[in-house]
Amino acid sequence: MNSNVFTCIGMSHGAPVKPAKREDWEKMRREPWLAEMCAKIEAGDAELKHRLPVWTPHCAEFKADHRAIADALKPLNRLMLDFDEKGHTSDIMLQLKIKNEKLKVAGIEVLMIEESVRRGTHVLVELPEGKSAEEAQELMKEATGFEPDAAVKDVSRCIYMVPEDHTKYVSEKLFSPISASSPSPTPQVSPKGGDLEGASFRGIPYSSIIQEWWLRNGGEPQQGERNVKLHKLATNLRSICDNRKEVLLAVMPRFGLTEAEVRSIVDSACKETPKGISKMMESIIKAEEAKQKMEEQEAEAVAEAIGVRLNVRSLPIGLKESLAGVPVAMQMPVLCAVMPIAAAYADGVEVEYCDGFRQHLGLMSIIRGEQASGKSVCKSAIDVWKRQFDEEDAVARKREEAWKERKKGRKANEKAPDDPKVLIRMVPVTVSCSTLLKRLKNAKGHCLYSFCEELDTLRKTNGAGSWSSKYDIYRLSFDKGEWGQDYNSDQAESGVVNVAYNWTILGTNGALRKCFKSDNIENGLSSRVLVSEMPDSTFAKMPKYGKRSEECEARIQEAVTRLRSVSGLIDVPRLRRAIENWVERKRVEASKDLDKVKDVYRKRAAVIGFRCGVIFHILNGMGKETNACLEFAKMMAEYCLNQQILAFGQSLESQFVDASSECQRYGSNHSVFDQLPPIFTMDDLRALKQNKCGEAAIRQIISRWFRDGWIEKTEDKRWRKIRTK
Repeated sequence: MNSNVFTCIGMSHGAPVKPAKREDWEKMRREPWLAEMCAKIEAGDAELKHRLPVWTPHCAEFKADHRAIADALKPLNRLMLDFDEKGHTSDIMLQLKIKNEKLKVAGIEVLMIEESVRRGTHVLVELPEGKSAEEAQELMKEATGFEPDAAVKDVSRCIYMVPEDHTKYVSEKLFSPISASSPSPTPQVSPKGGDLEGASFRGIPYSSIIQEWWLRNGGEPQQGERNVKLHKLATNLRSICDNRKEVLLAVMPRFGLTEAEVRSIVDSACKETPKGISKMMESIIKAEEAKQKMEEQEAEAVAEAIGVRLNVRSLPIGLKESLAGVPVAMQMPVLCAVMPIAAAYADGVEVEYCDGFRQHLGLMSIIRGEQASGKSVCKSAIDVWKRQFDEEDAVARKREEAWKERKKGRKANEKAPDDPKVLIRMVPVTVSCSTLLKRLKNAKGHCLYSFCEELDTLRKTNGAGSWSSKYDIYRLSFDKGEWGQDYNSDQAESGVVNVAYNWTILGTNGALRKCFKSDNIENGLSSRVLVSEMPDSTFAKMPKYGKRSEECEARIQEAVTRLRSVSGLIDVPRLRRAIENWVERKRVEASKDLDKVKDVYRKRAAVIGFRCGVIFHILNGMGKETNACLEFAKMMAEYCLNQQILAFGQSLESQFVDASSECQRYGSNHSVFDQLPPIFTMDDLRALKQNKCGEAAIRQIISRWFRDGWIEKTEDKRWRKIRTK
């Protein structure tokens, strides 16, 4: 038995809580970000507390990693005593030592003493046989002089993790081997199985094989038929698992069975060596191989159409699962849809950009497509991502409604109740500017988020002037700029805030054109939006959507919790260099093509790609930036640039009045510069531009090329090309 397995560790907000080892527990407490979070909480940021990692001192294992009393498998004979009075940890320790140097009180052994996040005291004790939690609480009250909270006996209770310097005493017994009734060190597997990360047969994930197996065998097992159906599955899977029990055990679905029951099924299935792959399993594998080949061909076609290739297999937790069951042609729109809400969850993060300035992760995306183009596939992914916001907002809105009722029902001479100033993160995209200001003030720096299924809904608010005001707010939110309003009336909200507000909006191309007219294309809003176009569905067959499994949804929640747990400055030097090189390449392309539109959009496309890369990095565990992370950031920047030019380029180009705007755009393979002879005159350049540029424009073009080192002057009005590529 692994003697280091002692408890459970995980993140809050309902994510799985899995058996942990001593080194995991100690490493977590030494994390700098944990110390920063706790310092902010102690300084008054109460909302941040709910993002802290947690551990369960009373229980070491839960069925299917579901932390609930009913699912507690291995309760420990331990009790965490919680003393709420602040600043008395040293007094409590002193009293316990006076009673006994070994920190024992009437046979109750102390395993750990720590200061809570807000400087209360936690005392974890080992209860002797026959001693109840109530008796232990009474004895500890007598021993210390302080009264512990009586309502902390639940075996599923979580304790927020605290930094190492909060830990005042730890007994070695906390990490000692647990008795035979305690948890097995076998890795936990999700209820749906498929726990081997990346495990596959001939490149086909076991999870895909199992999903197809159920489709061909009457669906997933119901109550009363689980053992029979799982045994049949196991006997067919064993041949493609090399008859190795540990592999088969890891990939087998659970459907509520205990680990011992699943192990018994696997043992029975592996008693005899398989003669070979069954005909049905072979048929499934061939079908999956054909499906993969077709998807690869489709991916190639999509990549050629949109100018980038998305490598789904390289995506980190959360992003990969968001694309589960999504047709290949729709994967980029779905990915672009979830990036703003992923960034909103990571609102405690700062990151240094290539220019040396610090940024937060402000992102906005618009998914455009004609009617019935399948935009709802984006909504289904967002619905999973926003669950934690929805759950917390429901509680906050209930408090706010209760306050409104008390305020409305008070007597004429009665003082109005104080505004609870609740934090509500999910706001409708049609929210009034006054209410939005109130939400931002109450958010205290946290990022708000909106999801809108119809862009036209937002456009119709233009009659009241809301849209014209909001596009200023949206522009400022990209870099957390300052915005506010000042009214004399008590009925309207006044104040100034730094805007942290991300959103995702779906809409038709017509609505996009109506919202993004000349003024808010040229003013910079269009370059701040991550645009994605749904595939053309004209005369197309009905797309086939797969089902996102419970396991995928659980991993998305795990990704959300990971994003919420990170705060402070994240250093990504490799990512900075990669984006800096990318944006420089685009500068050269734009300069060579005299393409002012590309030159404008490349700059913020790089920022958007960089921020997407940071999200990838956080979800990937925040070690060294991987090559996959760098490629993802560059891919997102490239895609963003292509889509912005496609959506807004023509409108922006028509507005330019300087040299670049008056010139005809050329593709990268037929640039103006390349078409000039080795030695050329200004007349040659005028002829190529077909008199569409004035004299000042021509001189400006020549000046730019000379400054960039592309040409040199040979004699009066003649120039030689130095650079040809």
